[in-house]
Amino acid sequence: MDWSKFFSMGGYGFYVWGSYLVALVVLGGEVLLVLKRKRSLRHAQVRSKED
Repeated sequence: MDWSKFFSMGGYGFYVWGSYLVALVVLGGEVLLVLKRKRSLRHAQVRSKED
């Protein structure tokens, strides 16, 4: 198998791999935002129980 042909994908490799990269960044950001929101809600819940 010729890896350079595989990665170039007939001239469309930049768009294909670029879209995978963008999707990976967006999904990773979504996971981080969900974890941050979960931590924030848990912290607010603990503070409300203390009051």
